[in-house]
Amino acid sequence: MIIQVTAGLIFREGKLLITQRPKGSHLAGLWEMPGGKQDPGETLPECLKRELREELGVEVEVHELLHECEHEYPLKTVKLHFFRCTLLRGEPRPIQCENLAWVTAPELAQYEFPPPDASLLESLRRGELLRFFQLQ
Repeated sequence: MIIQVTAGLIFREGKLLITQRPKGSHLAGLWEMPGGKQDPGETLPECLKRELREELGVEVEVHELLHECEHEYPLKTVKLHFFRCTLLRGEPRPIQCENLAWVTAPELAQYEFPPPDASLLESLRRGELLRFFQLQ
């Protein structure tokens, strides 16, 4: 069974929003792009809007899909869908995450991320998505 997971790439003033997984959760303490699991009947953009509202208290507009990857854990497989998002309302706050940070592309190397994020981070390091850091 493959679990569909969405993640938002939210850029502002040359920085990307990342969140820290809460204590007691799977992969607690690691950093990630905010988002979560798709519920039955939801589209991927609907899932991401709901997850960002619940996790950070913000409303977003979901734009294009920038990256996809699949990762196998011992008991499950996740397929991650990374979408570019724009904040519409609210200032992100850590409601269902331990912490949050706005980071530049070079600063991403200072944070520890789960294995599924490796291919996205590699794309960022290679400069393939750097233009998005400069849009806002």
